[in-house]
Amino acid sequence: MIKIQCLNKISRAGTDRFGPGYLCGRDIEKPDAVLVRSASLHEMDFPRNLLAVARAGAGVNNIPLDRCSSRGIAVFNTPGANANAVKELTVAMLFLVSRKIVSGVDWCRTLRGKGDEVGKLIEKGKSQFSGPEISGKALGVIGLGAIGIRVANAASALGMQVYGYDPYLSVDAAWGLSRSVRHSRSLDEIYSKADYLTIHVPLLPSTEHMISAESVEKMKTGVRILNFARGGLVDSRAVIDGIHSGKIACYATDFPDDALLGEKEVIPVPHLGASTPESEDNCARMAVDELKEYLETGNIRNSVNLPAVSMPHAEGCGRLCLIHRNIPNTISKLSGILASAGINIENMQSRAKGEYAYTLLDVTGAVSDATAERLEALAEIVRARVAPAG
Repeated sequence: MIKIQCLNKISRAGTDRFGPGYLCGRDIEKPDAVLVRSASLHEMDFPRNLLAVARAGAGVNNIPLDRCSSRGIAVFNTPGANANAVKELTVAMLFLVSRKIVSGVDWCRTLRGKGDEVGKLIEKGKSQFSGPEISGKALGVIGLGAIGIRVANAASALGMQVYGYDPYLSVDAAWGLSRSVRHSRSLDEIYSKADYLTIHVPLLPSTEHMISAESVEKMKTGVRILNFARGGLVDSRAVIDGIHSGKIACYATDFPDDALLGEKEVIPVPHLGASTPESEDNCARMAVDELKEYLETGNIRNSVNLPAVSMPHAEGCGRLCLIHRNIPNTISKLSGILASAGINIENMQSRAKGEYAYTLLDVTGAVSDATAERLEALAEIVRARVAPAG
């Protein structure tokens, strides 16, 4: 029985896919894998048998990646599963940062009790909530991944002049990008042209506070900024100062902090980007499928700490799944151990990602636990396991 611990409520559209042979629930001791959404794993004591963690979402800041890698634990996420949900919210916010709809609605509620005077008061006070149309305006999209491309294409269809920036734009992503989207060569070009700016990049040391006092200074006066990616991408103090100086007309974010909540020209959203039933179902299904494939076959898709490695399981062969350090002569060492046990390698796939590598071996005959233990005893090997027979 394979044991799966769910640290958050995960849609049954995903968990029902585990099927026979799996035990899934919150109160699971010594799980073989963990399913998580927002719960933090940084203080979690990982059992020795834990093989994988899957996050039903894209960001993995709540997972200790370095510790997982050093323990031979594969970490998966679900890129693109919530892309449409975030795209739709971002597009909605383009209108909200323009037309002052939120503050206008709040003001209307203050008129309750005015009776027959409400209509006249609304006509008298509505001018304070006027705002520009987005058609014909320039939108800068930073990050052209699964979400950024959808936002860029949707904005272009709404009549905006869209400029996209992504130095790592993949060939597959480029094929999905509307031909009307202009590809900018630098962030400075984006800053200088954009009337509206939206960010869709991961939070990394290189992207933390990418929207800073320095970058705000390069932007057009009256720019409207949207952040529905990660809170740490934007320096809140720089945004507040930009609002006070008139440089920034409005800021909308899915990650409000205490300082931002006090600002009139900030639209704080309670982290609703992926909060749709469709998104939760999509993320759950993808996370469960990734876990099942890894646990049952050893194949890796969408891991954030290990390379993607997939190989058809040769009939009649045993399969070894090896997580090891990315250093020379590792393959030759493990080949020697297998040869001394009379085991022949029929098929092999091996790839590296940073300090770690992952190798799949289909071998003739059954691989004993003793042989797997000999392999794991090598200093280079982090984890060696035998996958179910093909």
